[in-house]
Amino acid sequence: MDWGAILAGLIPSIGVGLLFWFAMRAVVRADRHERAALARNDDAAGHPSDEAPDEAENAPQQG
Repeated sequence: MDWGAILAGLIPSIGVGLLFWFAMRAVVRADRHERAALARNDDAAGHPSDEAPDEAENAPQQG
């Protein structure tokens, strides 16, 4: 059994998997921080983030 060939076949796949993991981790963290910043801005501006949408917007259109 040639361990060098086995490692040569596995290392690129592991590397790509790690790159994907780091990229997705960065995206999730950026989204989390963006949502927190938006919530802070809404609180500072006096806009409640849990505000119910206007009923007129959700009403079925007639026609």
